[in-house]
Amino acid sequence: MKLAFLYAGQGSQVPGMGAELYACCPAVRPIFDIPEETLGFELKKTCFEAPPETLAQTRYTQPCMVAFAAAVTRVFRDAGIRPDYAAGLSLGEYSALCCAGVFTAAQAVELAAFRGRAMEEAAAGRRCGMTALLGASQEAAREACRQARAETGRVAEIANLNCPGQVVIGGESAAVDRAARLALEKGAKKAVPLAVGGPFHTSLMAPAGRALRQRFRDTEFHPMELPVVFNVTARPLGEGESIPGLLVRQVQSPTRFHATIRWLLAQGVDTVVEIGPGKVLSGFVKKSGPLPEELLLLQAETLESIQRAIYQIKGRMKDGA
Repeated sequence: MKLAFLYAGQGSQVPGMGAELYACCPAVRPIFDIPEETLGFELKKTCFEAPPETLAQTRYTQPCMVAFAAAVTRVFRDAGIRPDYAAGLSLGEYSALCCAGVFTAAQAVELAAFRGRAMEEAAAGRRCGMTALLGASQEAAREACRQARAETGRVAEIANLNCPGQVVIGGESAAVDRAARLALEKGAKKAVPLAVGGPFHTSLMAPAGRALRQRFRDTEFHPMELPVVFNVTARPLGEGESIPGLLVRQVQSPTRFHATIRWLLAQGVDTVVEIGPGKVLSGFVKKSGPLPEELLLLQAETLESIQRAIYQIKGRMKDGA
């Protein structure tokens, strides 16, 4: 058996996430008990009690999602389960690095809070957006963005390559809206505007990249204990690359989640756990075919689903699958 943990990104958050684990699993409580003065807000209260509109703000979403992921990972670890590989979509990459031992849980949460603020500040004062193009090829989306930039003089770029037939574009609203219309003319089935706080993973996030580069100079990066598949390269750390450098690139470059899934499957991964609320990443995996018949997709969101996943993984380990 080869096991991969996939960590959800921003947009999957739900009010109350982590409250059940906090109540039932004493080992995870320090993750949520980070002092208010460290983050500038009360993490536990925001995760457990904040309304959706508050939790959806980037500066809160990111540290809350990373705290929840770190708590779930701790439950798996205490059950004796560690993955062979880890990966995350966008923000989820910080959770994957925490799983791999590069960051402590406290480090990962603090960095996510910093990243969230930096991304909000980079988008401030701009009319920006992101739109998912369904049924569009990468080539058609890229050409639509190119044409929209030429017509409007504004930024429109590919931001996420999630799975075949789904490409997310981002940038300034006028150009993104025009690119979406052009993509529909070129054969895309649907264009769905996304409720996000900025043009993430586009060149407009360059100020956030610069802020992260500066922050990383004072950040301790611990040795990696297992391979993390990075968003911008769709493979583990390569020769001449650095984790800080890839994270700086990631915030302002397209995420390549489909290629990440194909790389993991090529390594023989047959068991995948999606860690985070919802089933967005599992949906991408299912659309990334062809898939091996023995592939097992598991969810880790509620305590019940985590316990069920642990049971199924241990069963596979025992069977030698």
